[in-house]
Amino acid sequence: MIRVAIANQKGGVGKTTTAINIATAMAATGWKVLLIDLDPQGNASTGIGIATNDRERSSYDLLVDQVSVNECLQATRIPNLDIIPATVDLSGAEIELVSVDNRTDRLRDALNGAHGHDICFVDCPPSLGLLTLNALTAADTLLVPLQCEFFALEGLSQLLQTVERVQQRFNPDLGIVGIALTMFDRRNRLTDQVADDVRSCLGGLVFESVIPRNVRLSEAPSHGLPALVYDHTCAGSRAYMALARELITRLPEKRKAA
Repeated sequence: MIRVAIANQKGGVGKTTTAINIATAMAATGWKVLLIDLDPQGNASTGIGIATNDRERSSYDLLVDQVSVNECLQATRIPNLDIIPATVDLSGAEIELVSVDNRTDRLRDALNGAHGHDICFVDCPPSLGLLTLNALTAADTLLVPLQCEFFALEGLSQLLQTVERVQQRFNPDLGIVGIALTMFDRRNRLTDQVADDVRSCLGGLVFESVIPRNVRLSEAPSHGLPALVYDHTCAGSRAYMALARELITRLPEKRKAA
């Protein structure tokens, strides 16, 4: 199973929207997908239609109580897509794990015993704390959603430094599969400038597919649906399908055989 962490310590960059829709797009192409909601806010769980009262097991149980992946996952209404939801309990997990010896390896250990999925996406919280560190330690590669605004560039630099530290101390095999430009607005000249700056600095690491600002993308979570299900013809849905196709070509060699 390929493990992809979706992370950016800056909030509001479209991280959860990317996690939901890229997972849905991969499932639609026939991949068996597991989505892990590692954000205490639980937005990925809500956005994919898992009500708070329906979350019997969660990522908290997975990390703190070491309940198995198979016991924690729930099927979604989307074929080929399962989720391990988050609950508010997860907000206390970082404190509870501080005194544990293998506190950075909890997610990796859990996923090492997991079977039945081709790829796993981990939606990380908007911070570089212990939850995100668990995701980066467990991941094969990192996908970074980056909002096309000036301050996002400063956050990206900090995230890349964190990735280097994780590579040195916890996960030498961690790579970056790509940076996805989100909330792109062609009417805003600054948006073009930020996109050009990111591409000039990071070159081919930046995905060609760009996610636009799109009303339907914003509406979809309130219906408990990914945008690809809510309105598969909207510009945002088409962009995520293109991003998924591009992602497949970049995945590690242990990707699912065609």
